[in-house]
Amino acid sequence: MNEILKEKRRKKGLSGKQMAKKLGISSPFYGQIENGQRRLSYDMAVRIALLLNTKPDKLFFDQYVSLINKEK
Repeated sequence: MNEILKEKRRKKGLSGKQMAKKLGISSPFYGQIENGQRRLSYDMAVRIALLLNTKPDKLFFDQYVSLINKEK
């Protein structure tokens, strides 16, 4: 689960449904991103980060390092 992403979204006053709409994706798809169930493209990571006024690494880097280490 990406707690950093969820926290930033909430601080911005956005629901998951609102984020999905702004990104042009379905609510379930966004929920899977936030819950760490779906990998996303760099383009999508940048789009999410821009909506939250941050950088993709601040949102996703630690989560993906953990995922890569589990796959080894």
